[in-house]
Amino acid sequence: MEGSKAPWLLILLFLSLVFNGQAEYMVYKDPMQPLEKRIDDLMGRMTLAEKIGQMTQIERANATADVMKKYFIGSALSGGGSVPFPQASAKVWVNMVNEIQKGALSTRLGIPMIYGIDAIHGHNNVYNATIFPHNIGLGATRDPELVRKIGAATALEVRATGIPYTFAPCLAVCRDPRWGRCYESFSEDPSIVKEMTEIIHGLQGEPPSPKGVPYVSGKDKVAACAKHYVGDGGTHNGINENNTIISFHDLLRIHMSAYNDAIIKGVSTVMVSYSSLNGEKMHANQYMISEFLKGTLHFKGFVISDWQGIDKITTPIGANYTYSVQAGINAGIDMVMVPYNYTDFINNLTSLVETKVIPMSRIDDAVRRILRVKFSMGLFENPMADPSFVDQLGKKEHRDLAREAVRKSLVLLKNGKNQSEPMLPLPKKTSKILVAGAHADNLGYQCGGWTITWQGDSGNTTVGTTILDGIKSTVDPTTSVIYSENPDTSFIKSHNFSYAIVVVGETPYAETNGDSLNLTIAEPGPSIILNVCGAMKCVVVIVSGRPVVIEPYVASIDALVAAWLPGTEGQGVSDVLFGDHGFTGRLPRTWFKSVDQLPMNVGDPHYDPLFPFNFGLTTGTKPGPEPKPSFSAADLRSGDHSMMTLFISVLVAFLLCKASDLLH
Repeated sequence: MEGSKAPWLLILLFLSLVFNGQAEYMVYKDPMQPLEKRIDDLMGRMTLAEKIGQMTQIERANATADVMKKYFIGSALSGGGSVPFPQASAKVWVNMVNEIQKGALSTRLGIPMIYGIDAIHGHNNVYNATIFPHNIGLGATRDPELVRKIGAATALEVRATGIPYTFAPCLAVCRDPRWGRCYESFSEDPSIVKEMTEIIHGLQGEPPSPKGVPYVSGKDKVAACAKHYVGDGGTHNGINENNTIISFHDLLRIHMSAYNDAIIKGVSTVMVSYSSLNGEKMHANQYMISEFLKGTLHFKGFVISDWQGIDKITTPIGANYTYSVQAGINAGIDMVMVPYNYTDFINNLTSLVETKVIPMSRIDDAVRRILRVKFSMGLFENPMADPSFVDQLGKKEHRDLAREAVRKSLVLLKNGKNQSEPMLPLPKKTSKILVAGAHADNLGYQCGGWTITWQGDSGNTTVGTTILDGIKSTVDPTTSVIYSENPDTSFIKSHNFSYAIVVVGETPYAETNGDSLNLTIAEPGPSIILNVCGAMKCVVVIVSGRPVVIEPYVASIDALVAAWLPGTEGQGVSDVLFGDHGFTGRLPRTWFKSVDQLPMNVGDPHYDPLFPFNFGLTTGTKPGPEPKPSFSAADLRSGDHSMMTLFISVLVAFLLCKASDLLH
């Protein structure tokens, strides 16, 4: 009898809820409804405070559940190196993101927040993540399909920590290596940067037709961000955040083509550059953001500022914050990376709207774009982080992919002092090898900036394999590998080394801290090269975020390799040095003789490089202990031995035919 009452009680409860308005049907919550109809319904319910909250992105350290609820905050982020605590596990990250999300969902309308992070060469803020080569190394691979796979692997690792949004890829076209962000650029050549936008398909998934609208294909993908719009790689003298002086034609030709391609691929967001364009701050450039990006290029996602980007509209920074808010929002920025003074931002923006300095139409455009991205990526249906992805962080398949990327990114610049006697591949079986240089056994150095911390660091900062580790695991068990960071002459003479591998380069940096007027390798790097290479046969491996000054030392070096910033999988370097794989990488940018030549890019009238753009010697693989090389350095000088291979194939076929004639 009691059981028969249950259905009636449920019906009465339902009717009670309907009567009290608690079960009102809300179009925006229905995934079966058209996207724009959901957006219209939700915006029709929102107050000004709720709209401005959506336009506000705050740092995770401030993003308590109470703050998210009180101010209707639409987004949170991790700045470079901002983590729950050092070496936090994926599970800890997931729990943190979910706690912040609970605050957002507890608001009247329950609009989920979107959490963003700089995963620019793998999930680089997070301990134990796979760190891929920085973009300059990926540009050397000339392999868009590889880059797409890296995007997909990065998306999985970002999702492993519960995060659905990354501030990547950087589509800068670095035209001057003195720029401290040059390693974030795939190439000096806009066509290569455009090809590498394939990473967006890896991060977000392949969009259906029609193309050109924000798209994230599922819970294993993340929203991407094309940055820094536009011209950041062309600043005067390579000074970070400086002025790009350029004609509109050259701006379109050099710096814009990759953005157009990214929009066609459905990139969800675009980040504005700190730099100026012909004297006008990009964060205040209404024509380039609203008219050209949103109008001419038909970008439908949202535009986000850089970290405290609107503050830098004035000089000095933050001198007139109210004006900065006005200029940035009216220019077309939709979401502002505050990240700390969010109450000032909210109060200023509210006042500017209420006094009609900023029109309500501008606020509605911003919020519509933000909601479009959130709806399109399924955030309303799946706002909470999925803990089932935690095992994706740093997994073997991703590390194998990173190792492949390292192999393909290496550029062989010199192979033997005598063209007829190439030094590489190296023999695995020999008596004794010297490995020298601080970069040989330093995971932090080989990963560079934007790794664990914003500026990067020295030492075993995360989980990975150093170049020295890779050498030791590759050589024959009978071969002795001796590491001396800075060996003196007596040490070198006291050992009978077969040859040396010297690994030197730049120490980590990011952004303005990386700006350099001289681009020299710091001591003792040059001294190590001269001391070691003056005493024995040597291979020099340069670990750097850009070309550096090496012209004075090239004559003393037997073989020279540009390894860029390879990331956590140093084994990829030894894979190629010892011939398990051949050298295939090509210079993604010009290697200068002297900094006095800069800026100098392929096609310039004064082009006189040490090694030209696209240069790269190749080698075959070396399966045995010490087989003879297949080609001489002279054969490989062009960086492509396809014609030599064709010639040999034809010759073999001809000899076989002759042998057949003789037998008959």
